[in-house]
Amino acid sequence: MELSAEPIIYGLIFVGVIVLVEGIYLVTFGKSINLNNRVNRRLDMLDKGGNREQVLEQLRKEMQQHMKSRSIPLYSLLAEKAQKAAIAFTPQQLIMLMGGLAVVAFIGLSIGTTTDPALRAALSVGIGIGAVYFWVNKKAKTRMALLEEQLPDAVELMVRSLRVRHPFSSAVQIVAKEIEDPLATEMGIIADESSYGRDIGDALKEMAERLDMQDLRFLAVAVTIQQQSGGNLAEILAGLAQVIRARFRLFRRVKAITAEAQWSGKFLSGFPLFCLIGMLAKDPT
Repeated sequence: MELSAEPIIYGLIFVGVIVLVEGIYLVTFGKSINLNNRVNRRLDMLDKGGNREQVLEQLRKEMQQHMKSRSIPLYSLLAEKAQKAAIAFTPQQLIMLMGGLAVVAFIGLSIGTTTDPALRAALSVGIGIGAVYFWVNKKAKTRMALLEEQLPDAVELMVRSLRVRHPFSSAVQIVAKEIEDPLATEMGIIADESSYGRDIGDALKEMAERLDMQDLRFLAVAVTIQQQSGGNLAEILAGLAQVIRARFRLFRRVKAITAEAQWSGKFLSGFPLFCLIGMLAKDPT
């Protein structure tokens, strides 16, 4: 029995569509949008001649636009992840991108397969929507993992700044310049908002709620309490940094301990399916 090559073609088209999304994203917004870039995006935008107020407004719009568009049908499934990933595409652009990718997938399926047109159209829509969802979800996971890893270093940098008598707003500005993205741009937005008169505790709290990070909530609460009641903020943040590092090490250790069991479970779950496919390929009768 000869196995059909169409499932392989479906997979290749899906991967190609994901690569196309990433390429369009980098071409549209430049290399600084990439989290692996050494120069954070906010500083890159300022270096290119952007006005500080305009840069702040653009970054705030990008980071808040997705949750404001949850009323769009079906977009609510993507909004939270796009928010955490800070996708610079607007919700309307993402929806148009899904449609465009569905057309590209339909053309690819028409060239590479002989599937029924109705099924081909349904698969194309699924590939377009699924590719964007997969891409946004991967971006969100990568960005959140980097933020969690960077946060203790940023808090310790704040502690060192506070111990040499810098105000907390200056400590946040130093973090925005010294730490890499994604945390650098987030802290840069807070520093700019603070310079325009916004309470820095409120800005940190909004950031924590937007990213849904418990450690950031602890940081916002610590800063707010210190503003209202006084106290040694450097010592409080030093203790917070130790707690964050300890939690991070614990989660990493749990992940390492359970990795073997997780892969064993995945293998045992997929093994019967692979056996069935092998048996049908060897003896279809």
